[in-house]
Amino acid sequence: MAFGSKGRTGNRRPSQGNALFKRKKFCRFTAAHVEQIDYKDIDTLRDFIQENGKIMPARLTGTKAIYQRQLDTAIKRARFLALLPYTDNQ
Repeated sequence: MAFGSKGRTGNRRPSQGNALFKRKKFCRFTAAHVEQIDYKDIDTLRDFIQENGKIMPARLTGTKAIYQRQLDTAIKRARFLALLPYTDNQ
């Protein structure tokens, strides 16, 4: 017997039911039938950038892999052309 093992029921938290309802993630670009993400569409690109300037991962936004790669390239191009800041405004 291993030290500190509690068994299966000792490690689980009690379920909270519908208290924390998670919305199903979906790809915004697939729903809008977008073929190519444009680097000049700053409003859309800002939705996928965190407050500290990082690009949000696909697991948080629900974006498909092909669109995540296009989004990454578009954000980097917009940053290079000074349409978007590299970091936050501090």
